[in-house]
Amino acid sequence: MKTTAATRFGLSTIVLAIILTGAASDVLAEVQVNRMFGDQMVLQQAIPVPIWGTAAAAEKVTVTFRDQKQETTADKDGKWMVKLKPLAVGDPGTLTVSGTNSVTFQDVLVGEVWVGSGQSNMAGGTGGYARRDETLAAMVDAAPYPKLRLYRGGWKEADADAVNGFSALLFSFGQPLQEKLDVPVGLIVGAVGGTPSGRWLSPGMFEADPGVQALLKEKGMRVSHEERVKQYEETLAAWQSAVKAAEEAGKQPPRKPRGPVKVGDLYAAHIEPVVPYAIRGVLWDQGESGTAVAEVDQFTMMGALIRGWRNVWGQGEFPFLYVQKPSGGGCAWDKENPVTRMADAFSEQPAATNKDADGQYRALHIRIMQHPNTAMVTANDLGSGVHPVNKSGYGRRACRVALGLVYDRNVAIYGPLYESHTVEGSKVRIRFGHAGQGLAIKHADKLQGFEIAGEDGVFHWAEAEIDGATVVASSAEVSKPVHVRYAWSRNHTWANLFNKDGLPALTFSTR
Repeated sequence: MKTTAATRFGLSTIVLAIILTGAASDVLAEVQVNRMFGDQMVLQQAIPVPIWGTAAAAEKVTVTFRDQKQETTADKDGKWMVKLKPLAVGDPGTLTVSGTNSVTFQDVLVGEVWVGSGQSNMAGGTGGYARRDETLAAMVDAAPYPKLRLYRGGWKEADADAVNGFSALLFSFGQPLQEKLDVPVGLIVGAVGGTPSGRWLSPGMFEADPGVQALLKEKGMRVSHEERVKQYEETLAAWQSAVKAAEEAGKQPPRKPRGPVKVGDLYAAHIEPVVPYAIRGVLWDQGESGTAVAEVDQFTMMGALIRGWRNVWGQGEFPFLYVQKPSGGGCAWDKENPVTRMADAFSEQPAATNKDADGQYRALHIRIMQHPNTAMVTANDLGSGVHPVNKSGYGRRACRVALGLVYDRNVAIYGPLYESHTVEGSKVRIRFGHAGQGLAIKHADKLQGFEIAGEDGVFHWAEAEIDGATVVASSAEVSKPVHVRYAWSRNHTWANLFNKDGLPALTFSTR
């Protein structure tokens, strides 16, 4: 083909047009909305609601919902955000985001939004657990739930298919919550089985947290991720020397030490993308895998995580509920109740008292509730196992805690909780909060589970009786009691103090 000047001019014009078109598309980039937003979503009521996304730099973006119209301009990086003023529950609506183009979301509800996170007991699907949990199976059969919406990569109405592929625990929490509140509820899940808490907060949250810093400095440990990597390299070098020495001596070489946990990888993958979607609170179920950070206990790590999440969300101290660990281990007030029907059976108090280490992890996990606006979902009367089958019971207990703590309903959220004690001669008087309708003994004629010790620190089983909102404990073997403890064991089916609301007393020790 012969190329003429006119042909060359025509080709140049086409190329130039393509270039200019491309440039124009860059300048007039489409407005996009973050993937957290979609059809059938639920927006949080009664607080400002952030809506965010991307567009061309300096592009004007308008968000409309109901009678609100909010405008902003994308920054130099193309990022934009507006905040809708606090919303009220109402009919489904349409949310529109417009700039050079328009994005519309249909069937948008306003109500309560909760995030569920943690490890396998939060991640486990409804479909699997419903096979062994008849209450959960009945809940699935009753679907769809038009005012319950589920988010796991996208929003869906809670029909049977969506429910079966969703977190069994979070669904079991959200469905009764929606029913009790009679408002739409949105549930967002981000959880991964077998994971430690150290991977669920960012490196910055971990390294800047005053609780973590104080603990590690007290123990002479390095704080930053880089320093912990360096420390691991030093540990690895020492291990290699030990292996060489063992081989020369014909001995079994030591195991290779584990490297530092990847602080923040799961937070980045599953939680950071949700922030700052407006929420009411968080339900957390994790603890079996600990923290995986040397010398940092679960109480300290969870304090850093809770403070860190609240800080980046920018909503103040939103409610943070967490499920008690270990799962189960105690008897229930009523095994005929669907919530507690899988609890362990009551047993007689053993002859031998408990060892000092027996109740430490359980007590440490209870301490997490000391962080502000944080509440524990009591689980020792709900059924045991690494993966308790009774997800419907766990979810409904979590709903009960939310109703009492967050929504000011007149329901008990804890059983008797140690407050203080005084020594009265050879007896100890223990005062409890959350006595509810009154303290009560269950399954036996007398109280079981109390131990007392003198100055020698040796604990003996105590005779105990209820006196009003207190328990009085004594032992013929302890003339001058100093310390008292209750249910001091991972498994304590013999401990039988409850309140009349049907909730079990919580493990404690004064030493």
